[in-house]
Amino acid sequence: MQATKTKLNTHIRWMIRRDMPEVLAIEQQSFEFPWQEDDFIRCLRNRNVIGMVCEAADRTAGFVVYEILKNKLRVLNFAVHEDWRYKGIGSAMVNKLTSKLSYERRTQIVLEIRESNLDAQLFFKRMGFRAVGVLHDFYEDTAEDAYRFAYRLDWNAPVEDEPEKENPWQDDGEPIA
Repeated sequence: MQATKTKLNTHIRWMIRRDMPEVLAIEQQSFEFPWQEDDFIRCLRNRNVIGMVCEAADRTAGFVVYEILKNKLRVLNFAVHEDWRYKGIGSAMVNKLTSKLSYERRTQIVLEIRESNLDAQLFFKRMGFRAVGVLHDFYEDTAEDAYRFAYRLDWNAPVEDEPEKENPWQDDGEPIA
């Protein structure tokens, strides 16, 4: 008898204020330098920033916060609850993001990953992302470098790079964090 793999029933929706306790718990368990509630609130107040949660079994299993730019999406934060890792939650969220791309408008997704976060690097590589650059001393909390990863609809097409803020936490030169 061959074992069958059941499809995990997930639902991805916009993040709402009521999700914050579960999102913060996932954030705390996932990162050495986690965002605080104020960080999420300030970031999500920007009109071009979206937060989404992935629910499974009536629980928040993961979340993503991303910024909508002229020709790309930029992932600012992405995490999966430790009980739901390796069960398709992260893949479902990446698939949701890639479904928002089109050849006419936004053709790529970019994100930065800490040099020490090998699990995230390997996950995004499995999802079709490629390391496209190194950002030295990228983080304010440590002198750690970041790898910039990108997913593109067409790796052979020229990419029109738009000017990007060095730090996503700044808006018009004023820190928002």
